[in-house]
Amino acid sequence: MGSFLASRLMTDIFGGLATGTVIALIALSLVIIWQSTHVLNFAQGAMGMFATFVGMNLVFHGLNYWWCLALSVVTGMALGALTERVLIRPLYGKPEINPIVVMIGFLGVLEAIIASIWTTNISMLPSPFSEIYYEAGRRTILVSPFVIYEVIVVALVLSGIALLFRRTNLGLQMRAAALSPEVSRLLGVRVGRLLTFGWALSTGVGTLAAVIVSTGQVLAPTNMDGIFVSAFIAAAVGGLESPTGAIIAGVSIGLVEQFILDFWSTSVAPLSGVIVLVIGLAIRPQGLFTRQVSRRV
Repeated sequence: MGSFLASRLMTDIFGGLATGTVIALIALSLVIIWQSTHVLNFAQGAMGMFATFVGMNLVFHGLNYWWCLALSVVTGMALGALTERVLIRPLYGKPEINPIVVMIGFLGVLEAIIASIWTTNISMLPSPFSEIYYEAGRRTILVSPFVIYEVIVVALVLSGIALLFRRTNLGLQMRAAALSPEVSRLLGVRVGRLLTFGWALSTGVGTLAAVIVSTGQVLAPTNMDGIFVSAFIAAAVGGLESPTGAIIAGVSIGLVEQFILDFWSTSVAPLSGVIVLVIGLAIRPQGLFTRQVSRRV
């Protein structure tokens, strides 16, 4: 059994899962914000990193890791709510390109603010769990306590978000407010509050992903830039209406990248997201897990 878990195939699977689960978590945050407000947030990674710097820097001053994580998530949710109120709300009803341009600009602003405030002292963020791989006999299995922590977090968040949008009145109201705000208002739904909550929830999930990405690494404003691209592709391939699709597509990108890295070339591996995107959109352009809705014309 140990030799099988340490085989080349399982090594690639474990390595792909470690990367893919983080990609999936970020993709899930993009799907949340799309389902609740129908806006694509290109500053999601930078917003998560800003909240991560606010909370996790306190680790270096002796505060417990878990308290810092909680503070980061709360900060991210507050930042998401404030962003919706100040930057996005005036753009509702305007051309769809407007919020995209605004959030791209906000991305640059946030990374500049982070660099100007915090990067004078560059430190590595400690991990709450060991990152040393398990061993079976004399064989190394590419699974560590931290990787297991990542997978459990993604599973719990996915389950919670799926239940929220499919099984609760709050989730249904959020989706209705995004699709038809005027009708929702006529039915007594407080659309403004739900849109703000959608942004807060999305940024909270994105912050959790940013903390995981930065753990065991040097805190830097651009930690999320590269992985955000893969997450955006995962959200598009899985379908912006499907949290499950975002998770499956994110994990798939991680696995494809790992197998390309092992069997093909390190220079080709960064293109794994593009490969998944081309294949996924060729099969189903609207997203693999997006339901087609027939309309009478």
